[in-house]
Amino acid sequence: MNTKFRGAFVAIVTPFNSDGSLDEQGLVDLIEFHLQNGTHGIVPCGTTGESATLSHDEHHRVVELTIKTVAGRVPVLAGTGSNSTSESIELTRHAKAAGADGALLITPYYNKPSQEGLYQHFKAIAEAVEIPIIMYNVPSRTAINMLPATVARCAQLPNIAGIKEATGSLQQVSEVIRLCPAEFALLSGDDFTSMATVLVGGTGVISVTSNVAPGEMAAMIAAALDGDLAKARELHYRLFPLMQAMFFDTNPVPAKTTLAMMGKIKSPAVRLPLYGMNEACTAQLKQAARAFGLV
Repeated sequence: MNTKFRGAFVAIVTPFNSDGSLDEQGLVDLIEFHLQNGTHGIVPCGTTGESATLSHDEHHRVVELTIKTVAGRVPVLAGTGSNSTSESIELTRHAKAAGADGALLITPYYNKPSQEGLYQHFKAIAEAVEIPIIMYNVPSRTAINMLPATVARCAQLPNIAGIKEATGSLQQVSEVIRLCPAEFALLSGDDFTSMATVLVGGTGVISVTSNVAPGEMAAMIAAALDGDLAKARELHYRLFPLMQAMFFDTNPVPAKTTLAMMGKIKSPAVRLPLYGMNEACTAQLKQAARAFGLV
């Protein structure tokens, strides 16, 4: 069992000032909020961190600032994926140099590579940079599903330590776990099925909902890992309406809006083409946040 990539990791938002610039102090404060509330690991520059609209300089800065702030207290898994293999290698090299514990690499989006192309992509990165790599399969965003057999091939490569599985399919999760080595980490990328994923052999979650409810998500995953099914199930159903609320609009718009309501970030600003929530959605979100006790 891979213990480094185990528990509830937060796919942390990247706070912006109201003018759209990077809010560095806001990021530092947000990381401290997570560490105080038991989050097991931090994932900067993932989808939830709006990596697609960060410049390379900003991407580097967010990764460096996260590693500096965390200061070894929990693992940092830096998002370094791209739909260009050479760009992915450059970002992964930077993460290693900055001191990240691992790199999270999305399957190339838009290009729609074949299964062989996916294998060769991850093989090239794993051979170029000696750092634990967590692959990331999220067909809803990439238009390509990395099949369990391909995951199992990649699992034989040096440095490939696990996968973030965001199909929401327990069938696919189970097949990946069945085909891969025991030490291969499988982290759910889908909050709704994260508890169930752990119960069938997953090692944890990389979570959107952890942004706003870090303590409860960490407790749910810890209970599931410990085999305390009653506690895990109770927390799952307590968190479930909040998980739904995090997807009232495109992620991370609801998470940032909620964090601003909670006073954890100064501004809910996102970068175009993402846009702020409309009034009706915001009212719904506030109701869900209030019901959970966040505001």
